[in-house]
Amino acid sequence: MATAETTRPARPGFDEIDPPSREKILDCVHCGLCLPTCPTYVALGTEMDSPRGRIYLIRQVQEGKLGITDSFVKHMYTCLVCRACETACPSGVQFGSLMERARGQIERHYRRPLPSRLARWFGYAVVLPNPRVLGALVTLIGLYQRSGLRALVRKTGLVKLFGAKNAQREALLPDVPPPADRRPLPEFTAAKGERRGKVALLAGCVMREVFQATNRATIRVLSENGWDVVVPRDQGCCGALHVHEGELERGKALARRDIAAFEAADVDYVVTNVAGCGSVMKEWGELFEHDPEWAERAKRVAARVRDVTELLAAFGPLRGRLGRLDLTVAYHEPCHLAHAQKVRQEPREVLRQIPGVTLTEIRESDWCCGSAGVYNVVHPDLSMRILDRKMSRVGEVKADVLATGNPGCLIQIGKGMARVGLRMPVVHPVDLLARAYEAGDGAAAAGARFDA
Repeated sequence: MATAETTRPARPGFDEIDPPSREKILDCVHCGLCLPTCPTYVALGTEMDSPRGRIYLIRQVQEGKLGITDSFVKHMYTCLVCRACETACPSGVQFGSLMERARGQIERHYRRPLPSRLARWFGYAVVLPNPRVLGALVTLIGLYQRSGLRALVRKTGLVKLFGAKNAQREALLPDVPPPADRRPLPEFTAAKGERRGKVALLAGCVMREVFQATNRATIRVLSENGWDVVVPRDQGCCGALHVHEGELERGKALARRDIAAFEAADVDYVVTNVAGCGSVMKEWGELFEHDPEWAERAKRVAARVRDVTELLAAFGPLRGRLGRLDLTVAYHEPCHLAHAQKVRQEPREVLRQIPGVTLTEIRESDWCCGSAGVYNVVHPDLSMRILDRKMSRVGEVKADVLATGNPGCLIQIGKGMARVGLRMPVVHPVDLLARAYEAGDGAAAAGARFDA
């Protein structure tokens, strides 16, 4: 039951700050074709946990028939925002926009329990916007892992003293690379061969601290294919996680900084290797549509955003000396690449160009893995149920490596491999491309198989 501590009085209707678009709400004709594509509806079987049901609730609140109650909040945040429903929808309903705007209303008008408020403030206001804080936190996690403390905590069962859900969360901590692998990226890398143009790379936040090797691989691959690559020092977190979670004003503040940084870089394209970041960046124009100062600037930069595989495929075939990798590769489609950005064939096209690579398909390759930003942290039990379905499909294929283009997917599916006992490394497509270029260089170990 709600108390004064957990909620403010239920507000009828939405305020005028970035409300869900009534036109977009009315686009939904309640046909139900989205239902079998929705992981939470399939898992829970409740209408209000389907896209159609959630749109109905949003409309009821917009029309003042319902308030922003505990129940409304629960159904809005049980959603993965995987946007598979958008791919299935014959009416073109922009569900992701409706969900982000509805969550924005929640964050202004709903009072969460104190621990939840503190956790959200720490994550969204302290950690993600501040590279030094994030870096220090990741360093502590690395020390916990490399010191033997993690092994001790798990072996003795101490982690279970903090509860089953926290034990699941601890298992999802990414493996932190050593400090040498987290060193800053070069600010400029020149194109090799005939120059095609100049791109800026989004270094990211989690990518920069946990997957910096993939950032370096991205720079190598872009350079090999004729692009000057700049990494603007003034950039930071792009605000994607904030926008997905309804922290719209904080997300906008971070986006403004990056928009300005990419404008100053004066590039042909802005490249990202993160599906979730790319989806929000491409929609910056809509995010700032009511901001007269930033609307056009956001729209111009958003129009230049490309996923790295999207850019490579558009200017293919691949250049440079690609060595042979004798690998069978399974490809998992990140939700925000396949459903939000509609980039589906490009990663496959690029992977097929690596000599020796055989690409194999996963059944339901675009079914969410359950990571969904911070979903696996906030809803660990349901996240694992969704992951189990993904892993059952992965277990059907015979592959040496699984490739996917999003850090959340890399972490979640990597943990899923251990969960079901599969020894299949999970890597970003550009990691495979960079390995092929290393093999082309004659690097002794470049063509070796990836370690699980």
